[in-house]
Amino acid sequence: MDVRLGQLRALVAVVDAGTFTDAAGRLGVSQASVSRAVAALEKELGVRLVRRTTRHVELSPAGVKVAAQARRILDEVGHLARIVAERREIRVGYSWAALGRHTRRLQKQWAAAHPGLPLVFVQVNDVTAGLGGGAADVAVIRHSFGDPRFATAEIGLEARYAAVATDSALARRRTLTVDDLARYTVAIDQRTGTTTLDLFGAGAQPRAIRDTPTVDEWLTLIAAGQAVGITAEATANQYPRPGVAYRALRHAPPISVRLAWWRDDPPEHLEELLSLARSQGWAARR
Repeated sequence: MDVRLGQLRALVAVVDAGTFTDAAGRLGVSQASVSRAVAALEKELGVRLVRRTTRHVELSPAGVKVAAQARRILDEVGHLARIVAERREIRVGYSWAALGRHTRRLQKQWAAAHPGLPLVFVQVNDVTAGLGGGAADVAVIRHSFGDPRFATAEIGLEARYAAVATDSALARRRTLTVDDLARYTVAIDQRTGTTTLDLFGAGAQPRAIRDTPTVDEWLTLIAAGQAVGITAEATANQYPRPGVAYRALRHAPPISVRLAWWRDDPPEHLEELLSLARSQGWAARR
């Protein structure tokens, strides 16, 4: 079946106008064009839709049902067109912490260069940070990400921080190491997080692992003293929380911060966005 939108529009126009001639006037085409479109639709569906007379047209029983469905289809297509027209923004998805202290500055710089095209950050807690479901045009990625549908580019390196309860002995120290945390239960987001067991030495594995799929759950566990965490510096900047102390983590490898996008559909101004993101003064080094 190869039903065309133009055929559906012609049928609806005939129903609304009452004649093929008036329908042609509404659509801005010839009467013959409208007649051919309706006839082609009837042939495609294998059913008579319109009974033609010299004065007016009348829908067949099948035509009544098809015309009603045609209106719904055309309404949905119109809705899609409005979505595309209204979405004059670039959405940057992230699963946990956007770009931390760099987020606001990047948005300000982008707004100055593109006042009619906002850079909007949206949190989507899945492995593609919103790319896969269409919620984002580009995504901030820190975890392992090998999906061939997407291209990625590194924009900076970020230090790792420990997150501990403010009333714990660990919070009294200015810096910590991974080994300091191994005596505790470690909260880890195993889907989108940056912490893996590879961070811990073979002889210093955590006492236990607690899977925490959201940043709020992660912070709540840590504030209660039920777990400790390891995270990117961006989390420490973006999520201050009563009861949670962030401490720099010594001798831990930095986190690669990347932007990702659909390989076959890159967002507009991608190179400019990458350049601005890379210029934000990332402090960590390999």
